[in-house]
Amino acid sequence: MELGKVRITFFVAVSTSVGYLFYSKSFDWRMLLIALGVFLLACGSSALNHFQERKTDALMERTKNRPIPSGRIAGDGALLFSLLFSLAGFSLIYFSSNINAALLGILALIWYNLVYTPLKKRFALAVVPGSLIGAIPPVIGWSAAGGSPLDREILALAFFFFVWQIPHFWLLLMMNSGDYERAGFPTLTKLFSERQLGRITFVWIASLSASCMLIPLYDLSVNLIAVIFMLLSGSWLLWKTRGILSGYLERIIFRRAFFIINFYMLVVVLIISLDKLIFQEF
Repeated sequence: MELGKVRITFFVAVSTSVGYLFYSKSFDWRMLLIALGVFLLACGSSALNHFQERKTDALMERTKNRPIPSGRIAGDGALLFSLLFSLAGFSLIYFSSNINAALLGILALIWYNLVYTPLKKRFALAVVPGSLIGAIPPVIGWSAAGGSPLDREILALAFFFFVWQIPHFWLLLMMNSGDYERAGFPTLTKLFSERQLGRITFVWIASLSASCMLIPLYDLSVNLIAVIFMLLSGSWLLWKTRGILSGYLERIIFRRAFFIINFYMLVVVLIISLDKLIFQEF
């Protein structure tokens, strides 16, 4: 479970299901198969990431007890796990849906392991292109349900997931900047002052709230109730994270903002799902 980063990969499966619901507007057995396939593929990708970062993980307090640096799992075992789960995930997506969804799954794996992972060792702002990873799963679900990955409705939803990833990862990096510096990663604290970091992060959070409203803008069937809830939740997000604009920033402020934006994401996902399953019946 640690090797597959199941807390993260489970949400990847959930976001895939949201994309599926966005198109099909109903639950069915194929949605569960697609979500499971994406979950397995994401677990395989995560295991490969564990192998890629095994040396730097051993240097960081936050990651030194992961399976490989702690010696509980050998590097070869992690690679085997990665290969088997990736193949199983890809096969499940392909045989239960279509080639577009399967290729998008492979794209996510390639982008995470071959683009973002080496890029973040060289650039502190690698999180921006790296955030494409979070935008792909809902498009996989949409494509698996029969939609085109270029449809504007799913692109609006994918853009929301993309924007969310940036403050999510940024806040995580700031919470553990000392760890990353010890491991030799470039950090944002070397590029910006605390006040600048607070302001830039809040701009990304405000952009997250604004990008949420693109979803009803490009989906004409959205219910007014859902729009109101989106507006209210976005306003709540800005109010609760305004503390990062203060002149003196502590880790607890970043940690609080980190949990708030993740909770906000879950709320929006719930609103979108209910809109497709319930609200549109009225």
